[in-house]
Amino acid sequence: MSNHRQQPRRLRDLGIVVGPLSTGPSNAITDVPGVRVGHTTIVDPPRLHTGVTAIVPDALEQGRRSLPCGLFVGNGFGKLIGSTQVAELGAIETPILLTATLSAFRAADALVTHVLAGPGHEQTRTLNPVVGETNDGRLSDIRARPITEAHVLAALDGATSDVPGEGCVGAGTGTVALGFKGGIGTSSRIVGGWTVGVLVQSNFSGTLTVRGVPIRPDDGAAPPAADGAPVAGLQPEGNSCMIVVATDAPLDARQLGRVARRAVFAMARVGSDFAGGSGDYALAFGTAGAPSSGGVDDGDLDPVFAATMDAVEEALLNSLFMATTTVGHRGTATAVPHALVLDRLRAAGVLPQPSATGPVS
Repeated sequence: MSNHRQQPRRLRDLGIVVGPLSTGPSNAITDVPGVRVGHTTIVDPPRLHTGVTAIVPDALEQGRRSLPCGLFVGNGFGKLIGSTQVAELGAIETPILLTATLSAFRAADALVTHVLAGPGHEQTRTLNPVVGETNDGRLSDIRARPITEAHVLAALDGATSDVPGEGCVGAGTGTVALGFKGGIGTSSRIVGGWTVGVLVQSNFSGTLTVRGVPIRPDDGAAPPAADGAPVAGLQPEGNSCMIVVATDAPLDARQLGRVARRAVFAMARVGSDFAGGSGDYALAFGTAGAPSSGGVDDGDLDPVFAATMDAVEEALLNSLFMATTTVGHRGTATAVPHALVLDRLRAAGVLPQPSATGPVS
């Protein structure tokens, strides 16, 4: 089944729904009030496919010095800059950046420049920049470290509350996940009057699983490369995953840590093998600030956990379904063939068979 001409489509646009909960208006992390996202994408084929993604909580630019944040490390083979202070104090002091592994350090320095230049930081003498990464070295010349301060500032300054770009944009431009082209994905859920929003950078190994049905690159329907030529054998698998959860629910840092755990657990639903060489991290932050009283009781968190896991699952799948086949520095990563997935889901009884008036594909 050829997929080199297919248009990127979000999961729900293909009729595939994850979980019973309603999404926010945009089905994106930006449905959480006061959260913006910006991308800088760098493409110079075949050598460079990389970029920066910025998740910006407005509260930090409106006089707040920190927001409550929980961290969960599924596997620590990564370079999550700022993680020890987040774990110690349960707070973030800056926007969260995502980028490529060897560019994370330049991105952190640029993030410090951005925050120190903001109002209220004229006397700041300590700051904890938070920068996550995955390794896009298969599709991009990661040793070139092409990310500059200007790229980072552009992502931060260009952050908006619109639906974020997905697939091959920003920090997801050169990533590979579950045997196919990965990328940036987002989703949201409404629960108890609150919004839970998720953004992911997918770049991890395993067997792609959609609604419980495995989809393999070599299972008899390997898609062609961008030029139409067959791709021999398995695609590069990739490694690592960054998950960012935002919510306006009044949760404290400990509770947000519990939310972050569920975010990593949701990777199993889409087929992650949680390899030892993978850096799998989740950060969950609250925009409402740390509740002084009247927060959510621990016994009432189950709906938030369910919303988080469903939103992460859908965001991860969106990251693949919105990606396009990419010919890169050390090989080719092909997009998930939508038609194949739909056929497999119909054969498994997950989706209804197409009507005589015309299939959805």
